[in-house]
Amino acid sequence: MTSSKGVAELSETEAEAELEMLAAQINEADAAYFRSDDPIYTDAEYDALRIRNASIEKRFPHLKRDNSPSERVGVQVSDGFKKAEHGKPMLSLDNAFSRADVEDFVQRIRRFLGLDATAVVALTAEPKIDGLSLNLTYEHGELVLASTRGDGRVGEDVTANALCVQDVPHALFGTDWPERIEVRGEVYMLHDAFAALNTAEQDAGRKGFANPRNAAAGSLRQLDSSITKTRPLNFFAYAWGLSSDEFASTQTQAIDRFAAWGFQTNPLFAKCETVDQLIAQFEHIERLRAKLDYDIDGVVYKVDRLDWQERLGQVSRAPRWAIAHKFPAEKAVTVLEAIDIQVGRTGSLTPVARLRPITVGGVVVSNATLHNEDEIKRLDVRVGDQVRIQRAGDVIPQILDVVDADREGRGDPFLMPVLCPECGSEAVRDIDDSGQEDVRRRCTGGLICPAQISARLRHFVSRRAFDIDGLGAKQIDLFYARGVVTAPQHIFQLTNRIAELELAPLADWDGFGETSEAKLLSSIDARREIDMQRFLYALGIRHVGEITSGILARTYGNWTEFWDTVSRTANGDEDSRGQLLAIDGIGETAVDSLSAFAHEPHNRAMLDALLGEVRIQAVEAPQSDSPVSGKTVVFTGTLETVTRDEAKARAVSLGAKVSGSVSAKTDLVVAGPGAGSKLKKAESLGIRVLTEADWFDLIEQA
Repeated sequence: MTSSKGVAELSETEAEAELEMLAAQINEADAAYFRSDDPIYTDAEYDALRIRNASIEKRFPHLKRDNSPSERVGVQVSDGFKKAEHGKPMLSLDNAFSRADVEDFVQRIRRFLGLDATAVVALTAEPKIDGLSLNLTYEHGELVLASTRGDGRVGEDVTANALCVQDVPHALFGTDWPERIEVRGEVYMLHDAFAALNTAEQDAGRKGFANPRNAAAGSLRQLDSSITKTRPLNFFAYAWGLSSDEFASTQTQAIDRFAAWGFQTNPLFAKCETVDQLIAQFEHIERLRAKLDYDIDGVVYKVDRLDWQERLGQVSRAPRWAIAHKFPAEKAVTVLEAIDIQVGRTGSLTPVARLRPITVGGVVVSNATLHNEDEIKRLDVRVGDQVRIQRAGDVIPQILDVVDADREGRGDPFLMPVLCPECGSEAVRDIDDSGQEDVRRRCTGGLICPAQISARLRHFVSRRAFDIDGLGAKQIDLFYARGVVTAPQHIFQLTNRIAELELAPLADWDGFGETSEAKLLSSIDARREIDMQRFLYALGIRHVGEITSGILARTYGNWTEFWDTVSRTANGDEDSRGQLLAIDGIGETAVDSLSAFAHEPHNRAMLDALLGEVRIQAVEAPQSDSPVSGKTVVFTGTLETVTRDEAKARAVSLGAKVSGSVSAKTDLVVAGPGAGSKLKKAESLGIRVLTEADWFDLIEQA
């Protein structure tokens, strides 16, 4: 939860802690939006997080994190798709929320280009489509590749699916197109098509989509293109990336060329020469918003002259020559009829307000997010209250305030449950290493919680965990849906589980066969022995990630000694807790998570059953004669010759301990280009800093 203090009032310590928290919140939101097509914040809330992050970084530039959200677009691609590198990065846009913001944007352009007040700065204005960005690569006029935004540099190859989108030309019209060009735009779904799709999904007993954007994104990102083919998707073209030849001198001319090549372009696109004209077009589009048959959440302004765009360039994750003017939130008053608790795939308990249905901006609203118990307490919202709601960004609305808080006979304050409504496990609020309480209450049930189990099982078999060949997310979801695998140990009991449920043998299932069954069972058996780091990481215990699992595995060497210490800690043994906390790189947050996991009887039962199926290998003694043996190493910045994972693995194999943060106990910091706060802290502490080349020179002595 962000601080209630203004940025100017924050101390350096408070600012550093809040930047860490904001990074975690934005990362979680990006993963939910871009990878899972299931947003957890409204657009307005998400924008507020990014604005707060940027403001703190501006005041405390030396605290800017190496992986700051302000330097990143989207998220890495999911494992289900091939990677596709963009010819030019797909950037995000900065936001404007008022006329003053737009005026400031135009003034920044004038200053950067050295234009006087009388020079005309022509800009284009067009609706900001609420869909999924798509990059289409054409060679010799033929579509050869389609990819999602991904992290801005590398997206997901969705070519087969893009060919199913009716507005995406398989071949360009005419002959005056560049030999190679990336045409960019937005995939979206019309309102009528969305309603029909949701009705069909619900009739089939499946969960419908939250909104047209989610439906469009989920449809385009299907691993099976035959499903995408049944979904009514549309596409507007509005930008381009790499082009082998210049094909226009202005943004307006480029859009005209797109239309001539066979693309759909937005009819509300307009060229403006003053701020007054921009605002007039913004207000015109806003008035039309409820009548449009597709969702928009603002208006995008771009400098019209392409030579000026080139000169203006970009800053961090966004171009200087474009900005998104967001629509203000829409509001209404209705009655709060109930508060339900939903358990997310990561175990977070989210209170959801059930509202008396009301139309807001042409959409019937019956639910609103309440986010967490702190927000409920702040609003003092109770069942039966009249509440003012805000619909921002066409995602689930939020409650702004209570209208009739002084009425007689008002209900009791709402109390957040301390037990998970799905599995009965304790629901707790983590305390981080700085003593701050997590904004969300989370179920500790993990692998036994019905709301989390499918996602947890997918993590369990993921590449860095058990890594069972042939058993990925698709197979896990299938086995879970049929009741065959509802706990990790069931993976190793697959044949017996299928028989116990009186299902057909696996060889007779669609997509399998005798050969596939034999290969899968062989792959499962091959993982009955697993190293301790992978095993611990596979359990998916919150705050116990790959690095933490590795530290604990190397420290204890064997599972029995380690888990005995954790179990004693869960039973209140302070000496055992102290032993864990004494390990360099292990903080209170991780220890508390381990303790909470071990405290739950059903987690212990699951673990006992799993240990009956697998054997955890003891950790081999690290190379003791290497120059980095026993030293704590931090990698920061960009590594240019190997990946970060490869560098860490090599360091560990040489007996080093890899940490994610710099402290007085750090021995070496390996800093690549872009190193930020970690490098500065290392220098202030007098810690030895190596370049990537220095690091390889050092370890080659081993």
